[in-house]
Amino acid sequence: MIPVAEALARVLALARPLPAEPVALRAAAGRVLAEDVVASRDQPPFAAAAMDGYAVRSADAVPGALLRVVGQAAAGAGWPGRVGPGEAVRIFTGAPVPEGADRVVIQEDATPEAGGIRLGAALSGGGHIRPAGSDFAAGARLAAPRRLRAADLALLAAMNCAAPRVARRPEVALVCTGDELVLPGEDPGPEQILASNAFGLIPMIEAEGGTARLLPIAPDRPEALASVLDLARGADVIVTIGGASVGDHDLVARVAGGRGLDLAFHKVALRPGKPLMSGRLGEAVLLGLPGTPVSARVCGQLFLLPLLRALQGLPDPAPRPLAGILGTDLGANGPRTHYMRARLEEGRIIPFADQDSACLSILSAADALLIRAPDEGPRRAGDIVPYLPI
Repeated sequence: MIPVAEALARVLALARPLPAEPVALRAAAGRVLAEDVVASRDQPPFAAAAMDGYAVRSADAVPGALLRVVGQAAAGAGWPGRVGPGEAVRIFTGAPVPEGADRVVIQEDATPEAGGIRLGAALSGGGHIRPAGSDFAAGARLAAPRRLRAADLALLAAMNCAAPRVARRPEVALVCTGDELVLPGEDPGPEQILASNAFGLIPMIEAEGGTARLLPIAPDRPEALASVLDLARGADVIVTIGGASVGDHDLVARVAGGRGLDLAFHKVALRPGKPLMSGRLGEAVLLGLPGTPVSARVCGQLFLLPLLRALQGLPDPAPRPLAGILGTDLGANGPRTHYMRARLEEGRIIPFADQDSACLSILSAADALLIRAPDEGPRRAGDIVPYLPI
């Protein structure tokens, strides 16, 4: 068995960043920007009013002054003239500030009079003008790589980018193995169980920017598994879940090995999830996950999601533990890194008493994995401990 950190390093070493492709801006949310975007113009492209009011010269912004209104400027429809002494232009938020004006008197500080406005006895401070380029200037960059959020898309639109180049989505083929499995909605026999693991992994994959392809269940026969692996051609990642009854992943390792698998490792000092395996199978990275539900989820969190980040070109793809306050005493840990299902409650992290790797109900109730280092001694309530949110 190898340590978790070494196993992750070997998985990430298998990742070959995917090529970039242009996508329409409205479809770019959640994608990873692969190339810098450069602004083609200043934002705003002109000095713009920040408030509704009157554009004036600062010299005329005197309490009680009477100014003549000579025009109007609205967003998208500026006033073409020049503001002279004693003059004002009615202006609305976002409109270009006309030439000659260097201040906006807000409308609350002005009272209309015949042909003009009377400024109030006290004027609010500030010029209420957004200078040209005050948000960003032409040539400004949104640097790659980064996963694009809603605010990033608004920024790209303002930079006049209609189709950013993003990393291609990693395609993940999921292969559930085992004679005992049937899909949800089918009628399981008395000795069969429902295949649940893939349905927990698919939303994780898609949330991380990948696309998931669920293949038919592979019975515990070499020729059957080989046929299903044929269906995985073209995938960037092949995830097998479970293995033969004689030993988790024995069948997967044997069949994939016969098809040219370059094995990176098999078995990790991890609880739950020791039988994890990985390697390269042709152009794809193969991850062999254990078949028990919690083991599959933990290994997906620790290895599959970082792999998807690396394939999309994101730096530092490894999970980043947070620090929490332990809510209960714990005994010493064993020789493997233990990821304990836990709940976050009133600022503390509390592991569940039952850590059976087959219990989906506890997995559903958990929102964190408490991390115990190998051979770690007892911990006390109030200790600061690392955890991963799930």
